[in-house]
Amino acid sequence: MTAPGRSPGPRPLLNRRLAEFGTTIFAEMSALAVRTGSINLGQGFPDTDGPEEVREAAVRALRDGRGNQYPPGPGVPELRTAIAAHQRDRYGLDHDPDTEVLVTAGATEAIAASLLALVEPGDEVIALEPYYDSYAACIAMAGGTRVPVTLRPRDGAYVLDLDELRDAVTDRTRVILLNTPHNPTGTVLTRAELAAVAELAVERDLLVVTDEVYEHLVFDGEHTPIATFPGMRERTVTIGSAGKTFSFTGWKVGWVTAAAPLVTAVRSAKQFLTYVSSGPFQYAVAEALALPPSYFDGLREDLRAKRDLLGSGLAAAGFEVYRPAGTYFVTTDIRPLGESDGFAFCRALPERCGVVAIPNAVFYDHRDAGAPFVRFAFCKRVDVLEEAVSRLKGLAAS
Repeated sequence: MTAPGRSPGPRPLLNRRLAEFGTTIFAEMSALAVRTGSINLGQGFPDTDGPEEVREAAVRALRDGRGNQYPPGPGVPELRTAIAAHQRDRYGLDHDPDTEVLVTAGATEAIAASLLALVEPGDEVIALEPYYDSYAACIAMAGGTRVPVTLRPRDGAYVLDLDELRDAVTDRTRVILLNTPHNPTGTVLTRAELAAVAELAVERDLLVVTDEVYEHLVFDGEHTPIATFPGMRERTVTIGSAGKTFSFTGWKVGWVTAAAPLVTAVRSAKQFLTYVSSGPFQYAVAEALALPPSYFDGLREDLRAKRDLLGSGLAAAGFEVYRPAGTYFVTTDIRPLGESDGFAFCRALPERCGVVAIPNAVFYDHRDAGAPFVRFAFCKRVDVLEEAVSRLKGLAAS
């Protein structure tokens, strides 16, 4: 028995599955932004709220007493119906809102619940590297083994090597974890690439979990859900979110759409995570999904202009810029500035220029592969981006 006042030991308190994960880089860099008074282009959240009518829908739900107590476990019927309509009207995917739609606490919980439900200890999960940092943690919590397939820079963009993907599949592979539009590179997988992934999944009897939270933020090309390809509906878990599309990231409303057996499996894990969340906001997101096409078109064009503003400014400051086809983010190479260590560069940048960015190496298993790359977010007001560009000009002169 441990003596009073003494710490338990010598066994580490954090289990070995999570031992490699410390405080996220986003917390570190956001704290640095506050301490230095810098412009935070690190974490991907807008600095303005979304549509007023959507915010008022949340207020109305609060006042009307809708969602102030526990909502139904799968999500409120109005939102599940709206999600099903969104998938049908945009992509021709028919889902039963009662059995094939599940509302989650943001996309992050949807990813966690999907992997916890579908992955057994020892199963391999292929993820496109660099990847959103929660992917690695969720695979670890599920007891899986992550197998990175690296998107590599070529001709000003990041490209998936389909041969490398095929070679990564083994008899232990259970899931391909996709992300398109892709964070952090901004890659939007083409129909031909998705068709090849679908063919591989069918051939090797694999499940696909696909993170499509940036589906409405595509500037070049088009977003095509992999669930629309032959043989994929019954083996694909599609994850969406309201945060990026409607600029209410703090509401944490996400969802899963899939065939009923897959949704049942994911719900079995999700019910022991948050169980339910975001009650009044679910009603507001249901109304948001019914906004006219002009809203989604306007959002995309606004962010396209901001992408071009920041991208041009970064190029003028001396970065090599990889033009993103989608998302909130632009990846840069710092080697033209005489730098090679993204961590050191990002930790020094606030003092040098008053701007915060994220080192892409945190999104890699083999951090050397991402060492010279740095990610900036452009989901900010135009005046903020213009000020950031002005401050970054000093890099070219130094």
